Amino acid sequence: MSGLGLLTLGACASTAKPAPGSVAPIQANGPAADYPVVIGDPYTIDGITYTPVDTMNYDRVGYVTADRGAAGVTASHRTLPLPSYVEVTALDTGRTILVRLERRGPMINDRLLGLSDGAFTQLGVGEGAPIRMRRVNPPEEQRAELRAGREAPSRMDTPQGLLEVLKRRLPEQGAAPLGDPRQAEVSGTAPSAEAIARLDPNEEAAVEPTPEEPAEQPAPPPSERPGGPELPSAVEGGPAAAPVMVPTAPDGRFAVQLGAFSIRANAERLAREVQGYVETSGSLAIVRVGPFATRGQAEEALAKLRARGYSDALIRTLD
Repeated sequence: MSGLGLLTLGACASTAKPAPGSVAPIQANGPAADYPVVIGDPYTIDGITYTPVDTMNYDRVGYVTADRGAAGVTASHRTLPLPSYVEVTALDTGRTILVRLERRGPMINDRLLGLSDGAFTQLGVGEGAPIRMRRVNPPEEQRAELRAGREAPSRMDTPQGLLEVLKRRLPEQGAAPLGDPRQAEVSGTAPSAEAIARLDPNEEAAVEPTPEEPAEQPAPPPSERPGGPELPSAVEGGPAAAPVMVPTAPDGRFAVQLGAFSIRANAERLAREVQGYVETSGSLAIVRVGPFATRGQAEEALAKLRARGYSDALIRTLD
């Protein structure tokens, strides 16, 4: 595996069997430095077998531990591909940072994530602090900062209302999945019926409408809708008018991609929210908005979607 160096373990226990999977510091700092991606074979620590897997929508709450001696703003994780990029939120303060996963670990406790000293400092937490960890796809300029051992710009602080919801999901020890827990099936762990019934934390934190609010009115016919043509959608039940109001073209070469899901129902729910469409790629359901005839129109749609909170959205050129 050229360019990745020797494989090591973060915070290894003496009882650990050899496990593939850590990324040594990289000298070259171009986009190619994130490849090849290492997943690795299953390995066993203190009688527990961990199976590395490429989980697209990884989102959990748990606790953090120190990965002493690690450089940069990096972390160790037991199963996600190396390297990967995650947002880590301190549940006590709401501060959120971007971190690069480079090693396997932690291996001596049930903590969710092992942070380097630099990541601890930027996040402003101590040993055992409660956190949320969410896999993301950051822009190249932020990846380059982390590969160079520097901090990426801090993210927007998580609102207090959402922090309270996340804390209620926090187990006394270990970690717990967020969102649709059926995503856990990706790693071969069958969730309980109670877990499947839980709501997405971002939705649960939303403000409930008051009784005084007027009932929702039916959408006007297309000829009376302001703002431009609606976007196409392969998902029934979406909003009547396109939320981004950017003209689309059936034969356009550009689209805005918002995410890839292993559970199609999750993709369809997001597509309804943005009046997008769902495409299938292998085992994944991909949510996109468009297509657009020009890159400028796609960039306009991207800006509006990011303003609505879809910070991981990006432009894709269609075949």
